[in-house]
Amino acid sequence: MEDKKLFTLLVYSENVAGILNQITAVFTRRQVNIESLNVSASSIPGVHKYTITAWSNEDQIIKITRQIEKKIDVVKANYFTDEQLFLRETGLYKLLTEKVLENPEISRTIRRFGAGIIEVNPTYTIVMMYGVTEQVIELFRALDAFGCVLQYTRSGRIAVTRGKQEQVSAFLEEREKDG
Repeated sequence: MEDKKLFTLLVYSENVAGILNQITAVFTRRQVNIESLNVSASSIPGVHKYTITAWSNEDQIIKITRQIEKKIDVVKANYFTDEQLFLRETGLYKLLTEKVLENPEISRTIRRFGAGIIEVNPTYTIVMMYGVTEQVIELFRALDAFGCVLQYTRSGRIAVTRGKQEQVSAFLEEREKDG
């Protein structure tokens, strides 16, 4: 069996109640865990974009993508590797202010990673960082080593293709011509 790697699926659909459940059910049936999920409006009016990451092999991800694309309200679905996309995530870190103030190395670490302190109060300090997944996780590990992390969370990926426009745009233009 092929080694698993992280794939990112970009799924475009009409804004219809229940479509998210239909999409995630495809992963469940194939026993593939969704690593992250982000849903938002796309650059195309009336079309929503789902950015889904999952560890899988290419054969299985092709099957999942095809099954998703068969859903009535799905306009287009494609899978990508990290090299084919421009991606970012956001990390939020809630730190114990007392430890941040007593150890200047914590502030240096935050600056070294290009993160920013967005709130400080006597109890906690909030740090925010955006970057690629590995960087966001690496900052967590570095801060956690100081024993100052109270809470940590990271967003799902947001991604755009490296091409000029959304791949679904060309698909919709062709559909308009044929229709």
